[in-house]
Amino acid sequence: MVGYAAAASAGPGAPGHAHEFGAGEPGDASKPARLVLVTMRETDDGKMVFFPSKLDVKAGEQVRFKITNAGKADHEFMLDTVEHNATHKLAMEKHPGMEHDDPNGKSVPAGQTADVLWKFSKPGTFEFACLVPGHYEAGMHSTVIVR
Repeated sequence: MVGYAAAASAGPGAPGHAHEFGAGEPGDASKPARLVLVTMRETDDGKMVFFPSKLDVKAGEQVRFKITNAGKADHEFMLDTVEHNATHKLAMEKHPGMEHDDPNGKSVPAGQTADVLWKFSKPGTFEFACLVPGHYEAGMHSTVIVR
């Protein structure tokens, strides 16, 4: 299980903010990667979404996610197992100002972009999600299937 601190910021190596990467491992910038463009935004009907909503990846594949927040609200991109994200979501509810600059996740203010370089080293079903309180429930999560 992943532990998350009560700190307001959770950058790399933040005290008490441990990471177990269930969806693989941080990427290697010296190796090739498939570029995947991800857009996060709110819709006119009140939903919050990621595009694409589903991604298929080969086990061992390295992906560079280019994440654009095209919405009006601040969002985040957290790549992990559904279970780890559920635990992290509870921590975010207790500490809603928590920001991320981690190998598997970034806080992305409205109108900004971020990159995540990731190697999917094992097969399974994972997700990227926005864990800002209320955003996951509004639909802001996508499935990643690694075969």
